Amino acid sequence: MQFSDELEFSHRDRKDIYEYIERYGTVDYEDARRALNMSPEAFGHHVAVLRRDGVVSRTEADDLQVAFEDDSEETFVDEGLEVTIRQAREDDLTGLVGAIREALSEETYIEGETIADVVESEDVLLRHNEVQSRVFFVATVHGDVVGWVHVNAPEIEKLAHTAELTVGVIDEYREHGIGTKLLDRGVDWALDNDFEKLYNSVPSTNGEAIEFLEERGWDTEAVREDHYKIGAEYVDEVMLAKRLG
Repeated sequence: MQFSDELEFSHRDRKDIYEYIERYGTVDYEDARRALNMSPEAFGHHVAVLRRDGVVSRTEADDLQVAFEDDSEETFVDEGLEVTIRQAREDDLTGLVGAIREALSEETYIEGETIADVVESEDVLLRHNEVQSRVFFVATVHGDVVGWVHVNAPEIEKLAHTAELTVGVIDEYREHGIGTKLLDRGVDWALDNDFEKLYNSVPSTNGEAIEFLEERGWDTEAVREDHYKIGAEYVDEVMLAKRLG
């Protein structure tokens, strides 16, 4: 199932089940059934069809989740550090938000800070509905999240070919190629899902992030003067983009 594809449901109840799961991220099977006021037989049948179609998954703990379409993992070793890059799961949420906040604690990366706030308030990582689609890939060391790449796409026809990408790594784990691996994974995902352009906005004071992206083929499309106010200082916004294909 690709995020760029519009989900279609052959039965209204299946759409209701999916939307309920998508709204809350991870839901208990029986709690969801009762909340949707469906009989055990009907609910079980519709969940089975959604699982068959790769839309919903059921965990060993009997929770329902939106299915993750990319189960592949990449593990690499740099100077003795073993790192795994994979798609984020709902149970990564706390660790992911913590990693974003720690990585940005001494940086200015407004979009990244906003993502952390939104994810924490919604308590859901994966989104795929009529308004937006978003996906995270994470870098983990010993199972702990140390970096992320986030792709967020508006489900609006005139913007459906574009997506916003943010990426970051905890300071202690930089200089190991993790940021590059994450960025490549996000770009590959965007290509696989037929996006044509990625964009990112960074305060001009975050020269490290701007240099990182420019060295990897991103171009500065525009600069908005005094767009941010950080403390008492007005700061320009640097708008970068990468065209795909």
